[in-house]
Parts: sequence; structure tokens; C-alpha cells
Amino acid sequence: MTSFLTRRLSRVALVGSAAVAAMMLSACGNGLASGGGEKSDDGPIVLGMLTPLSGSSSAIGPYMKNAAQLAVDEINAKGGVNGRKLELKVEDEACDAKSATAGANKLVTAGVKISVGGYCSGATLPTLPIFEKAGVPMLIPAANSNELVAQHKKNVFLINGTGAQQSDAALKFMKKVGATKVALMDDNTSYSKDIADTTAKLLTGSPALAGRESVTAGESDYGANVNAILKGQPDFIYWTGYYQEGGLIIRQLRQAGYKGNVMVADGSVDQKLVDIAGPEAAEGVFATMTQTPETIQGAEKWIADYKSKFGADPGPYSTQAYDAVRVAAEAVGKAGSTDGDAVIKALEGIDGFQLFSGPLKFTPEHTLSSGGFQILVVENGKIVLKDTLQ
Repeated sequence: MTSFLTRRLSRVALVGSAAVAAMMLSACGNGLASGGGEKSDDGPIVLGMLTPLSGSSSAIGPYMKNAAQLAVDEINAKGGVNGRKLELKVEDEACDAKSATAGANKLVTAGVKISVGGYCSGATLPTLPIFEKAGVPMLIPAANSNELVAQHKKNVFLINGTGAQQSDAALKFMKKVGATKVALMDDNTSYSKDIADTTAKLLTGSPALAGRESVTAGESDYGANVNAILKGQPDFIYWTGYYQEGGLIIRQLRQAGYKGNVMVADGSVDQKLVDIAGPEAAEGVFATMTQTPETIQGAEKWIADYKSKFGADPGPYSTQAYDAVRVAAEAVGKAGSTDGDAVIKALEGIDGFQLFSGPLKFTPEHTLSSGGFQILVVENGKIVLKDTLQ
């Protein structure tokens, strides 16, 4: 009896070993290098999104998550892509490199085929090599630091205008309102410092650079930074960081007696900026920003659909996140496959696909042909369109 069992178990072990070996061989090329754990071209096409669901920029996360889900649901209602439904998986980037790295690894393990997230540039940067190694194309709807472009990753595409395009728009408006001495303030993160650095290089004539100041994010008092920047007697101050610090700085600038123009970059465009600064201090503050739902002509039905589904108004970067999913679906449809290289080739070949910001055609650097930045302003406590810069 013992001899029989021994022979029987040995045969089972041999068969099991052969089966494992066969599975390993058949899995070659279908692991992380081919876009994660999904090993066949059936079942849902999994899209991954990293967005801030916690931390100081957590107000933005739901806008992006909800808008992406709205696009997924609309596409699925029409039959999906190549006969397959889309599925959205979301992880928290928290505007923190460590959190974003952990989230990216989770998404790769979950088998995502395309990434449609990325809000904070400093958190998005360390995820680039993770998705590159996994063969996952990235359609970044918000993060726009020039450092993202400088990595020259073939799998990275930006749906938002770049930091350089934002700086160009800022300078155009500064000249338009007659600014002569411009001071720049940043929070020393990749995104914020990038815009400040690029803008500083443009301020070589009139207007001229009147000073620069970098703050530490997360503090509750920026009085020392405010006093330092006002020593240069600027008539225009451009804050390139996020709304949490931006609101405090605006309030403290006004408390210090500064009466000149203040403008913020797109990372500060949220109603919370006004809430933190206070309506009186925020009144008249300008912002460089790509389109928001309220500034898009003809977006009323889309806004109504969003509000009906989620019970809230769409906010900044909701339309960009919505479009990132649509572009992903378009590329997979054109490629006829979720293979990373095939999708990248399809993305590079897109010409005229209609986004909220206009017809899409990527540059050789995988950025938008036109940044689409415009100027918003706080009026009566609300952020509204001021100037399209057209």
C-alpha cells in the first residue's frame, strides 16, 4: 500500500511540475511587461487612475474619478470597445510620491492596460518608470510639469497643456494688464517650481522680474514669505502652487496691505481657494487655467449628466479626465488590441479626435498642439472666465 501511494504521489508531482512549467512558458510576455495581470484579450479592458483622494488636494480627486467613470459608463452603454467593456480602477496618489508609487504598483498588479490619471506632477513623475516597465500607456489629464515631457517616455501623453504653455499664457496676460514688476511665488514642488522657473526666464524686459520666493507647503503662516516678496515692490504677483497654500498667501498679502494684481496657476483653481482666502481677499484674483466645465461653450448637457449621476457639480479637471478615457478607448479601438505598443502607435496617429479643448493631435513630444490656457477671475466669490486670450 505504501509503495503504491509513493508511486502515485510521485506521478502527481511530476504532472503538477509539468503543468506549472507549461503555465510559466505560456505566461511569458503576458506578465508585467505586457500591462499587468490581465493575460488574455477577453473580459473587461481595465483602465487605471491615480488621483488625490486624500491630502491637501483631495477636493480634485472626486471630480476626476467621477468624470472618468461617466465616460466609462457611456462607452459601455454603446457596447464598449472591440466588443469588450471598460472597467475603471482608482488609487489614491495623495499628491505624494510614495503614495503614488504604491498606487501605481497596485494598478499594474490589477492588470491595467492604460493609465488615465495623474494630478500632481511631483507624484506623477515617479510613476512613469513603473508604467513604462509594465508596458502601460499613460494619458495624463492634469499633471503638466515640463519635467514629465523631459523624461522622453514613449508611453507618456499629456491631455493638459504644459507648464511652458501656461507660462506663455501668464506672460501674455501680464502684458495685457500693463504689469511692470512681477514677483513669483512657488512651493518648491516639481509642478510649481517648473512654472515659476519657466515664467522667470520670460521676464527679461517689461514686465521685469521683481523677486522670487519659495514657501514650504503645509504651513499655516506665510507672513515671512509675504514680507520678503513685498520688498521688491511688485505690482503683479504670480503664485504657482496649490490652493491650500495659495488661499493663505492671498489672505496674508491683502492683510499686509498689498493692493496689486494676484494671479494663481491651475493647481489653485478650486472654490476652496476662495474659501481659504476669504471672498473679500480673493475678489479680483486671476488664474491661468485650461477649460473648466463652466467655461466651455455647449457643455450644459454634459454638466447636467454629471450632476444627475453624481449629485454634485463637476469641478476642475473633470473634463480632462473624461476625455482621457475617451482617448484611451479611441486608441484601443484603432489598434484593435490592448497591446501597449499598438496603443501607443494609435495614439500618435490620432488626428482631429474631438476633445472639450478642441481637435486632438499630439506633438512629437506627446503634448497637446495647443495648450488651451485662458484667464479666469474671482468675481462675487465665484471663479469665472475673464479672458480667452484669443
